[in-house]
Amino acid sequence: MHNITQVLEAKKYISEKIDIKPKIGLILGSGLGSLADEFAAKVIIPYHEIPYFAKSEAIGHANELIIGKISGKPVIAMKGRFHYYEGYSLDEVTFPIRVLKALGVEYVIITNSCGAVNLEYKPGELMLITDHLNLVGINPLIGKNDQRLGTRFPDLSNVYDSDLRKLVIKIAEANEIAIHQGIYAWWSGPAYETPAEIKMIRTLGADAVGMSTVPEAIVASHANMKVIAISCLTNMASGILKKPLSHEDVIAVANQAKERFISLVYGIIKSLSTI
Repeated sequence: MHNITQVLEAKKYISEKIDIKPKIGLILGSGLGSLADEFAAKVIIPYHEIPYFAKSEAIGHANELIIGKISGKPVIAMKGRFHYYEGYSLDEVTFPIRVLKALGVEYVIITNSCGAVNLEYKPGELMLITDHLNLVGINPLIGKNDQRLGTRFPDLSNVYDSDLRKLVIKIAEANEIAIHQGIYAWWSGPAYETPAEIKMIRTLGADAVGMSTVPEAIVASHANMKVIAISCLTNMASGILKKPLSHEDVIAVANQAKERFISLVYGIIKSLSTI
């Protein structure tokens, strides 16, 4: 579990470089880093400068913390995230969430690129996560619990806040952005799933599968942060189409969807700032 002294040290380093206190945090997934380009009056802090931050080696992920304003509202964004498949511990993967909480963030918008398991979905579409399946068999909260960070046995029945999901759907409709609502399955990666594994995942009830998001969402919920998670469905999962899966294709489709994604996140930020 996280060391609160390390969290506060990282918070101190970041706080000394900014003069705003964002309540909204963003985690930007593969190919979605361009959202950070929309920030005004931004401060950029490379991950390697922040105490105890790891560094992502994944394609399509920068390694920067961006603090600035969107529509005049203070926001902090992770441009790139850390993955369990890169060899990091889940403490390292989720450490930035603890730091965001320490900085005063109350709402976390998590984005990712993932594979569609639901046969009615298509590449390039968006999915609002309603719940998740942890198929990796590990949990970021394993270890000694520090009550200052959260309770020992957190309730995960509303990780992806139901009221905020209604807000997202309302914003999507107002902006004529089509969006599914579905269950996300967390797979460790880095290899894509086999066709048999996708059949299992569909049978278990998931609509999409990806290699991130769930650890961060669990830790954010543990810290009493409200979570919104949105997936860009960049490909049909293994075995659905007769073509090999490619990370280059994932990035390409994410780029095609980014305008709709940016519009949706803009709308969410504007609405959250009035709550």
